[in-house]
Amino acid sequence: MHIAGETRRLRDEHTALATLSHYLLDLVAAPEPPRPTEIEAVRGLFHDTLVRHLKCEDWALYPRLRDSGDPALADLAQLFVAEIGTLADEYARYDGLWPTGRIAAEWPRFRRETRAILAALRRRMAREERELYPVAE
Repeated sequence: MHIAGETRRLRDEHTALATLSHYLLDLVAAPEPPRPTEIEAVRGLFHDTLVRHLKCEDWALYPRLRDSGDPALADLAQLFVAEIGTLADEYARYDGLWPTGRIAAEWPRFRRETRAILAALRRRMAREERELYPVAE
């Protein structure tokens, strides 16, 4: 796939992730936890979409850009990997800490940690769309 097509697909996934992120933020805005099935439905969709997206970026796009033969693009891709490449691990840690039964028991902490990981993801997506994708295309 040509880079422009690949980044267009990744931008579409950013849009889907932003929408799911808003749903999660709406849920954690409540002072009391929602029904477990409600939060798990949204978390499940978010998780599946994010993991697929990060794999495409971290395992395919970034290595492809680093191996592009364009030194400036390779350096930019390496910079992104160094600065924000650990986000997949951070999300996996967050996700593993919060099985369904623990969410209601530690609702205030879950709310804080959910807001924090979603903010980090939003920053990564914004930087990619603003700084990386235009150069890659």
